[in-house]
Amino acid sequence: MSATHKWDGKSYDRISGPQLELGREVLRRLDLSGDETVLDAGCGSGRVTEALLERLPRGRVIALDASPSMTAAASERFAHSPFSDRVEVRVGDLLELALEQPIDAVFSTATFHWIADHERLFARLRGALLPGGRLVAQCGGEGNIDVLRARAMEVLSRPRYAQSFAGWRPPWNYAGPELTHERLLAAGFSSAECWLTPAPQQPEHPREFLSTIVLGPHVGHLPQELREPFIDDVLTELGEPVVVDYVRLNIDATA
Repeated sequence: MSATHKWDGKSYDRISGPQLELGREVLRRLDLSGDETVLDAGCGSGRVTEALLERLPRGRVIALDASPSMTAAASERFAHSPFSDRVEVRVGDLLELALEQPIDAVFSTATFHWIADHERLFARLRGALLPGGRLVAQCGGEGNIDVLRARAMEVLSRPRYAQSFAGWRPPWNYAGPELTHERLLAAGFSSAECWLTPAPQQPEHPREFLSTIVLGPHVGHLPQELREPFIDDVLTELGEPVVVDYVRLNIDATA
């Protein structure tokens, strides 16, 4: 995940219902016998990790995230969990991934779009897998939140906000399926399938969802006194109900 965005693991855990439901859908694509070792690449606060562990009664999960706040929330989740002896929570950068032993599968949701260098990412993930191992993932893809971002940019162009964003670059990498397929094969995967899926969401807590997840990088770039007014103005632009126009990039690849 991006080192430029500071996450609030407890807030994310509380409001990430849409990510949990999308993650469960992706998990259904991962065939498991139940005794595998799986990397949860970008585990967040561990909500989807928990669903993964339910599928691995004799296996184990390495739950990795770049955010100390996220991994703290995940560690708290599993501290007294029946899964505690089968999950290892780590802070780490996927671009520097170096596991002690190769693993059976990599699973990831809502993470890869925070990483600029997908060529290096896929090479690291391929290097972590046993021959024949699976990568099953979903992230923001080409066209993701285009409508919402356009409304947010209208607000950011206003004088009170514009000066804070001079020279600012959005941290996301919303890749398309064709380029992603090429990158996976170039990284050494023997086969890959990639496709886009529209997945619009109406978050239960739209203000916190926007400020923590969708527009978190924008909010973090503003001075404290402008953060709430910015979200107020974006919510006014969006109207009700607030719809987050997600488009997800799906990845199924074999090492």
